[in-house]
Amino acid sequence: MVALVCSAALLTVSCSGDDDGTERSGPGDRGQAPVSDEFRARQDEYLEFATAALDVESPLNVVAHAERAARDGGFSFDASAVGPDSFAEIFAEIEAFEDTTDFDVLYLLNLWYGYADRLPAATRDAIAQRLLGFKYWYTEPTPDGVVDQKWYWSENHRIIFHVDEYLAGLAFPDATFTNDGRTGAQHAADAKARILAWLDEKVRFGWSEWHSDVYYQKDVTPLLTLVEFAPDDDVANRAAMVLDLVLLDVALHLQRGNFGATHGRSYMKDKSTAVDQDTFGLAKLLFDDTTEPYQSASDAGAVLFARARKYEVPEAIRRIARHDAPMVDEERMNVPLDPLAPVDDDPEPPYGIAFDDPDNVPFWWERGAQIAWQVVPTTIATLDEHDLWGSDFFSPFKPLRDAVGDNMAAAQAFAQSQAAVLNFGLLSEVRTYTYRSGDAMLSTAQDYRAGLFGEQYHAWQATLDEHALVFTTHPKNEPQEGTEWPDSDGYWTGTGSMPRSAQHGTAAIHLYAPAFEPPGPPLDQFRYLDYTHAYFPQEHFDEVVGDGNWTFARRGDGFVALFSARPVRWREHDPARVFTHGLTQPFDLVAEGGANNVWIVEVGDAATYETFDAFRSAIAGARVSVDADFRTAEYESPSQGVMRFGLEGALTVDGSEVAFGDERMRNPFVTVPFEGRRYEVEIDGARLVLDFGAWERDET
Repeated sequence: MVALVCSAALLTVSCSGDDDGTERSGPGDRGQAPVSDEFRARQDEYLEFATAALDVESPLNVVAHAERAARDGGFSFDASAVGPDSFAEIFAEIEAFEDTTDFDVLYLLNLWYGYADRLPAATRDAIAQRLLGFKYWYTEPTPDGVVDQKWYWSENHRIIFHVDEYLAGLAFPDATFTNDGRTGAQHAADAKARILAWLDEKVRFGWSEWHSDVYYQKDVTPLLTLVEFAPDDDVANRAAMVLDLVLLDVALHLQRGNFGATHGRSYMKDKSTAVDQDTFGLAKLLFDDTTEPYQSASDAGAVLFARARKYEVPEAIRRIARHDAPMVDEERMNVPLDPLAPVDDDPEPPYGIAFDDPDNVPFWWERGAQIAWQVVPTTIATLDEHDLWGSDFFSPFKPLRDAVGDNMAAAQAFAQSQAAVLNFGLLSEVRTYTYRSGDAMLSTAQDYRAGLFGEQYHAWQATLDEHALVFTTHPKNEPQEGTEWPDSDGYWTGTGSMPRSAQHGTAAIHLYAPAFEPPGPPLDQFRYLDYTHAYFPQEHFDEVVGDGNWTFARRGDGFVALFSARPVRWREHDPARVFTHGLTQPFDLVAEGGANNVWIVEVGDAATYETFDAFRSAIAGARVSVDADFRTAEYESPSQGVMRFGLEGALTVDGSEVAFGDERMRNPFVTVPFEGRRYEVEIDGARLVLDFGAWERDET
């Protein structure tokens, strides 16, 4: 049966059968002009890198080989080596309902739609079997004896699951999908509606996982997959336009290949260096803004952009990424939600998106609002109805659920009382501010969830190149032992408490002051240490100089200065015990004496100060005043004027209040009001118009 369905699906994707360099079309071929010669050359460069050796266990690497074989008559590979056992580990994880298998299905679908005819029949049948048996949404049943560990809820997972379901349903429209008994056509119809809703939501509110150097890659890959393979022109066009928006975001925050901005979600394994970022490969291919080599022959972003036939990043966006003149970008994204607010029997939902409507569960859970008191009753009802308590994420909260029983008022009261820690993953409305010149970038989340526990937030970063960067955190724990940066290690990832931050131009003030005492059992995992610290990798800079409370560094013609109100010292880590990523000089600048502290940062460059010595002299001579409780700070920035900021009140510069940006986006190239639906992007004669009211895209 599977073989028959598979053969019918191969007719749907319309692939030629020979490695003869022939261009092939598939669903969604709308007759677009071929990509430019320049982009084609960058694609070919990556494909040559990625095809040095065939990794039969990686669907993405097989895609790279198949694509190079399709376009390069002098290249071939042994497709027969890609047997059903090649993907045995992936298949086993799919059958076990493990997390991130939606990623695997997306890559298998790219292989299926683009190159299925090149695979052995047994491999096609094995892939088809998994596509037909996959659980595509949390509302589907879970087989007896299986714990569903899939994470359906985050911004990137939502769109990936929907694209998976849509394309799998279209590949097998008449087949019965074995997990829930519905046909492929029914799956595709439901998924299409969810895709269109997600796309419109992103246009309206922006990204919940703002500027993420991890998860933007997971957003662009399903969007690009739709552009390349969706048979519906409207779906593909909308996906292309939203893909433009994601890449515009990356382009605005790229510093020599480093997506070194504040992040809604990131990990130390990504943010410590550009080459470890999940976005590095796609950014290098699209924007050519770094001389660092490609890092992975199975990089999802790089592979899928390298094989793209129908999408090329607009020239205006490419030029923004490579723009070196000083600029400021201010953005506002997402919707407000305050879990610390007093419990109300009838809370007013932002923008009318009701907290108690089951249809809105994906919206609120994407924002990490599962445990916000406003959403808690709906969360409990959803977990009960769909038997999701057994997963690794939700099972720790099951005793609390059992304790409250049917008393939702008690559940809400408890959630509100512990909101400072329980909402560790909440992604609510954010305003970001980024200054960038050719030699330095500084980026900050303005006054975001100050004093509260944060699992993966990255409050600010100064970036001079791929490796020369600085940021601070309030550590949650002492560093874990191991041979890599652990995702769960709160020494560098996330923060025991977020600072109250404000940036203006090239300077920013960050005030750390935890708004809660470290809780005891059963919430003792939400603890923090009694100091703050900075990541300051000395050997990635050309010069590092300490001067009292200031630490200065230079990389090329870019400069950074970091002030701590508390005295600092370099902490050394034993590389035999703690991962140091090969760094041999101390990189951990610790300010001991308390969890409350004031850090001030300013960046500069030779174009402004001429020399590093002049920069140091100007900053070191500037007046800094911090009150005894670290609650207010005043900094007489030589470039910005007198900046004053505290744990309460507005940022002032030279005595005048400075409001944080209210537009969806404001920079020299485009300004759009919040919820605006028309982007007119212009730079150096290149223009891109994205009219989301009419869903029309025009590039000149």
